[in-house]
Amino acid sequence: MNEVMAALAQEHAQVSFVTLEAEAVPEVSEKYGISSVPTFLFFKNSQKVDRLDGAHAPELTQKVQRHAAGGAPSPGTGGSSSEAELHARLRRLINAAPCMLFMKGSPKEPRCGFSKQMVEILGKHGIAFSSFDVFSDEEVRQGLKAFSKWPTYPQLYVAGELIGGLDIIKELEASGELDTICPKAQKLEDRLKSLINKAPVMLFMKGSKQMAKCGFSKQILEIMNNTGVDYETFDILEDEEVRQGLKSFSNWPTYPQLYVKGELVGGLDIVRELKESGELLPVLKGEN
Repeated sequence: MNEVMAALAQEHAQVSFVTLEAEAVPEVSEKYGISSVPTFLFFKNSQKVDRLDGAHAPELTQKVQRHAAGGAPSPGTGGSSSEAELHARLRRLINAAPCMLFMKGSPKEPRCGFSKQMVEILGKHGIAFSSFDVFSDEEVRQGLKAFSKWPTYPQLYVAGELIGGLDIIKELEASGELDTICPKAQKLEDRLKSLINKAPVMLFMKGSKQMAKCGFSKQILEIMNNTGVDYETFDILEDEEVRQGLKSFSNWPTYPQLYVKGELVGGLDIVRELKESGELLPVLKGEN
């Protein structure tokens, strides 16, 4: 999301973009109910006017464009799209994830009782889904009702096909069919195993190779870059579930964490010791 933020800041020079680390400003996090990262807050005249929870680049872009234009259509859109353009956009949104929920608000902050119940049912069954806040885009809100011939929200889609609204989902839950229709969320342990084995050398850190977001991560990047060994990184600030889960999974309470061939090497202190003893390169190459 750092690249998205940078691009939006360049495009909307009249808007001030400020990045804060939630742990560094606990009073701000508490005041605005920040429970996961990233969370985006929108202010106008010192008043919070909007919010977005999660790394949803399309929604973030739409919200920034709308607020930057003062609620008017974004420059260059010329108002509402043609019907063909709108339908193409709706198809892209419907197919943006295997299971897509169009709702009022977000899973963290549902803005109607029906949307809240839908999120609770999907969560109870461990169903993996992405969502779109229809309040964030009036064109989508009105257009999808006509496109799907379904007049209310929420609406749930699986593999690009409309399943229905809350009443249908309740019926599917009661009959036991819901678990066979919707994709299950990957278990956290399986997800963590997949991530630590994503590359032969994986570094879990705060930030990215291009921009470390804490001193320890910056130092370990400098060491890794001097080894000449290829490695991939994962920004734990972008995913709270991974951030908390990996600490328990690895029994290592801090970041950064370095893995080689799926095995934990350690944090910055361990990597420093290996560097000083001359063992780091063999470890990274899997020779030890």
